[in-house]
Amino acid sequence: MPDIFVAKTPEKYKRINYKDLPSEKHNPLSSIVFTPENLRFESMDREEKVILFLRKHFITNIPWIIMATFMFLIPAFVQNLSLFDSIPDNFMFAFILIWYLISTAYFLESFLTWFFNVYIVTDERVVDIDFYNLIYKEVSDANIDRIQDVTYNMGGVVRTVFNYGDVMIQTASEVPNFEFQAVPKPDKVAKVLQDLRIEEQQEAIEGRVR
Repeated sequence: MPDIFVAKTPEKYKRINYKDLPSEKHNPLSSIVFTPENLRFESMDREEKVILFLRKHFITNIPWIIMATFMFLIPAFVQNLSLFDSIPDNFMFAFILIWYLISTAYFLESFLTWFFNVYIVTDERVVDIDFYNLIYKEVSDANIDRIQDVTYNMGGVVRTVFNYGDVMIQTASEVPNFEFQAVPKPDKVAKVLQDLRIEEQQEAIEGRVR
């Protein structure tokens, strides 16, 4: 990927160095993408440009993947137990079918929750999209110039080894705090937000507000 990001509008963000951020433009399962191509969201302005697309690190899915695998394997063990020999085959079949439906629902809900809970950083604002189910989601945003402080943490062996952590954003907007949970490269994400904040302040001083 290029070492220097040059925005479409030449007066904004002229030379910002983000050479350590990945640019996997065609992987829908990426947890972090820098300047993704062809990405749009509902409230996005026409001239707004996405700088970062984030979701929780894929490694955070391991617990529910293990649980889902265990749930799918349970019927195979249950059928071999003599305790259930007295149960009619029709009842056993219905039980197994219902169990697989429950297991599939658990798997899909867990995957969709991870996939659609995303954090977006544009050249104008931060956006937090919380997905609860197929018919309900919550979207919060705050302009870059309303950011007051950005901090991050990545305590623990697993987080340190896989390089992911939480980024906390304090703002002066209606939503006072944003938290990007378990995102990859939290130090780089915080650096991007700080750089954008500085550039936004400089733009306001020079009278280049969009």
